Amino acid sequence: MLATPTDTRAHVQELLARIAEGAPGRIAELYAERVDWKLDWPEEEHGRSATPWIRHRATRAEVAAHFRDLAAHHVPGGAATRIERILVDGDDAVVLGEIRQTARPTGRAYRARFALHLTFDEGLVVRFHIYEDSLAVAQAFESECS
Repeated sequence: MLATPTDTRAHVQELLARIAEGAPGRIAELYAERVDWKLDWPEEEHGRSATPWIRHRATRAEVAAHFRDLAAHHVPGGAATRIERILVDGDDAVVLGEIRQTARPTGRAYRARFALHLTFDEGLVVRFHIYEDSLAVAQAFESECS
């Protein structure tokens, strides 16, 4: 059954609220057991030691691991996300915005624009495709010697 735009928008807002909370288990509860998770980064760069959270995922457990890894590699309290727009079409939504984080290993702050494509099925995320400024993130994690 196709969700109404109101339902989909409510699901997106709940997901964003839980991501802002930062509790990986609570975030993962909003994902289906199997999820189509993709990050728009060059495949050869996935899972590098400086950015281990950057890789494809396929399960709810891997979603929780993603958010744990993300938190472990950033300065606590140093994050801010600005949501500019949420576009909804049936079960699909696109979130446009900017994240601001500080890389824990280098202490470098960065800003990265993003577009997030979500698809929901019965209120759970079944697709999570994120397109972000990977160069800004990579540069924040580069050591001075690189």
